[in-house]
Amino acid sequence: MNRYPEIDDKLMSLEEAVKKFVKDGSQIALGGFTISRNSMAVTYEIVRQKIKDLHIVCHSHGQALDVLIGAGCVKRLEIAYGGNGRYAPTCIRFKKAIQRAEIEFEDYSNYQMSLRFLAGALSIPFMPTKSGLGSDLLNYEGFSERIRKEPKVADKKFTIMQNPFSDGDDNVVLLPALTPDVALMHAQYVGEDGTVRIKGLTFADIEQAKSADTVIVTCEEIVPRSFIRLDPDQNSLPPFFVDAIVKVPYGAHPTACYAFYDYDPKHLNLYKKVAEDDSLFKEYLNEWVYGVSSHEEYLQKIGSEMLLKIKANPVVGYATGLDRK
Repeated sequence: MNRYPEIDDKLMSLEEAVKKFVKDGSQIALGGFTISRNSMAVTYEIVRQKIKDLHIVCHSHGQALDVLIGAGCVKRLEIAYGGNGRYAPTCIRFKKAIQRAEIEFEDYSNYQMSLRFLAGALSIPFMPTKSGLGSDLLNYEGFSERIRKEPKVADKKFTIMQNPFSDGDDNVVLLPALTPDVALMHAQYVGEDGTVRIKGLTFADIEQAKSADTVIVTCEEIVPRSFIRLDPDQNSLPPFFVDAIVKVPYGAHPTACYAFYDYDPKHLNLYKKVAEDDSLFKEYLNEWVYGVSSHEEYLQKIGSEMLLKIKANPVVGYATGLDRK
């Protein structure tokens, strides 16, 4: 008898979720932020399945973005910022791909990207804002006219128009909505009815999920309905937004998952070293992605000692005393 009958059709393995919903050329919204709550387990599976030509959209990101770019899965990117904090103020494989013109790239501000997802979530074609006026964000475009004709790419980076409710010189910027094919999200909890609860900062995850056609949620725990109904104002998404649920403890590693575990400084330092060198990065992928048959095997490679070191203090939500050097 299935333990979770209400979400039986949504419970999947990583392999099943990626194979069913992520295709070559898909536009993918990445949840999380820099080294916090990245959907790493799904990212590794996308790489293992050798999915190509992805169009990545996110307001700011880090480790998952860098791995996808470094593994050659990304063709096009729209983003505000990519970095791994102290370990890489600018993501290393991301930076190399831009410098080598290996991917198509367009940049917006954090606020602008958030507004674009909000427009998609509201099912409106654009969002007006003052953000960007007077900045070089409106002076330069990364996408060529040829790229602008591709599916899922806006005809223009933005449009400036006169505020129709003002008689004076009052310009506003119109930003095109984003409606990704798939949004990836890692959450702390999913209820047995499919309700998603993110603890801590949600970044742009909620808007991304609401704007996307399909939502894949990996989670630390699947919890009883009685738990998810406690403090209902803490819940993030209702069940009908979610298409696939994968229980993956430590599914954000080596990034942090608030209240469960901190980021892994040992692994991020390793990544920083190998990402600078093409051959070392290939070896990294062979060892940590292609050479790992399951997420459980991946955690065995990390080791119980390190997993205990990054385990979060339940009071503050992060690992106190962790050596972050």
